[in-house]
Amino acid sequence: MVGVVKSNIEIINSKLDELLTELELRGMSESTKKAYLKYNFDFLSLLKKEPMDVTKEDIKKYLAYLIRKKTAARTINLARSALLFYYNEVLEKGIVRIKIPKINRSLPVYLTKNEVSNLINNAGSKKSKIIIKFLYSSGLRVSEVCNLKIEDLDLTNRKGFVRGGKGGKDRIFFISQSLSKEIEKFVDKLKRGYLFSNPKSERTTERNIQKIVKLAAEKAKINKQVTPHKLRHSFATHLHDAGTSIRTIQELLGHSNLQTTEIYTHVSEKGLGEVKNPLEDIEE
Repeated sequence: MVGVVKSNIEIINSKLDELLTELELRGMSESTKKAYLKYNFDFLSLLKKEPMDVTKEDIKKYLAYLIRKKTAARTINLARSALLFYYNEVLEKGIVRIKIPKINRSLPVYLTKNEVSNLINNAGSKKSKIIIKFLYSSGLRVSEVCNLKIEDLDLTNRKGFVRGGKGGKDRIFFISQSLSKEIEKFVDKLKRGYLFSNPKSERTTERNIQKIVKLAAEKAKINKQVTPHKLRHSFATHLHDAGTSIRTIQELLGHSNLQTTEIYTHVSEKGLGEVKNPLEDIEE
C-alpha cells in the first residue's frame, strides 16, 4: 500500500514539473514556490484528473471545499492564486472570474517602545539581543534577516542592502548608529558569510529567530503574541508616530503597493489620541 501511495505522489509531482520551472523562471521566492506546489498537489490528489482536463468548475468545487473546512480567507486566496497561475500561466486554459470570500483586513498588532525595550533586555544571549534589535531597527522580514550577509552591510553609513527580497527586488535599509557599532564587534574580523549563522556557518533559520523572540517575550511577560513580524509592525508604526511620511515607510518596508503600507496610518493610537474630542467644545 505504501508503494502505491509513493507512486501516486511521484506521478503528481512529475505533472507539476512545468509549474516549478515557470515559478523559477519568474524568480518567485522559495515560500511562493512551496505554497503554489502544495496547493496544486493537494488539488490534483483530491481531483484525480489530468491537469489538462481540469475545468473551472473543478477549481470552484475545491475552493468551496476549503471554505467548508473553515479555512482562513487568506489561505483560500493563496490557493486560488496558486491554481490560476498553473492553469492560466503554465497550461494557458484561460480560467477567469472565480470569486472567493473577501479577506478581512485586521489592524496589525504592534509593541510599544517600552515593550520593545523589555523584549531586548530579556533576550537570552548577546546574539539574541542583537537579532531582536536588528529586526526592530531595520524593519526587515525575518526571512530577509536570515539571508542577510556581512558583505551586504555598510556599517560606516549604518545601512545595508536586501538582495532578492520579496518579489525578487533589491532594496536599501538603515539601522541605528549604536547597533552598527555593536554589529562591528559582533562580526569582528569576518568579511563574508551570513550575518547570523550557526556553528557550521549556515544561515540561521526563521524558526530559530521566532523561538528567540517568543522566549524573550515570555520572559518579559508581554501580554501579546510576539513574533518577528510584530517587530516589523512596531518599526513602521513608531516611524509613523514620529512623522515619517507613509511613502518613505513604504520604501523601507519594501511594499510594492502603497495601500499595504497605509494600514499604519490607522493602527497608530498617537495621532488619534491627540484629536480634540467634540464633547470638549460643548462643555467649555
